[in-house]
Amino acid sequence: MRIISGTNKGMKLYAPEGQSVRPTGDKIKEAIFNIIGPIKEEALVLELFAGSGGVGIEFLARGAKHCTFVDISRKSLNYVNKNLDLCNFKDRGKTIVSDYKKAIIKLSEKDEKFDYIFADPPYELKSISNISNSVLEFDILKSGGLLIIESDKNEKVIDKTYTNMIEYKEKVYGRTKISIIKYGGS
Repeated sequence: MRIISGTNKGMKLYAPEGQSVRPTGDKIKEAIFNIIGPIKEEALVLELFAGSGGVGIEFLARGAKHCTFVDISRKSLNYVNKNLDLCNFKDRGKTIVSDYKKAIIKLSEKDEKFDYIFADPPYELKSISNISNSVLEFDILKSGGLLIIESDKNEKVIDKTYTNMIEYKEKVYGRTKISIIKYGGS
């Protein structure tokens, strides 16, 4: 796993080994950034199910201002912190040990909103529609913001259409589906 563009291009990132962790591969990461295009300089990013933080760090390398990394595993967030240090992004990132739902609620209560939210939950969790519904229900995505979800190609991403959802795209790469929801705001 490495940074594929921007600051620190080519730098290898720390990632836990084993079958329980499935970092977003370089090919999928590159596809995501090709779809979403240039990153706004003042962009605020949220990475749910952060793992080692590869996607959030890629956002930072491409110019995002700040990334919040959420994961239920302290061990995973230790890798995020090691990678932030490695890339000299420590002042541009923060970690939250929490499950995604509690984190979304807490961020909403603090009125935090993000330009980009990336979620890559374990495929066996089967909670993709809950994630998209929670993000939109608790209003943590800025108007014009993008919710990017990596999932198994067979999993349904949205179970209802929101009137403030202005665009929805899907791309499938092997077993992986990338879904992007553009949010219009209320």
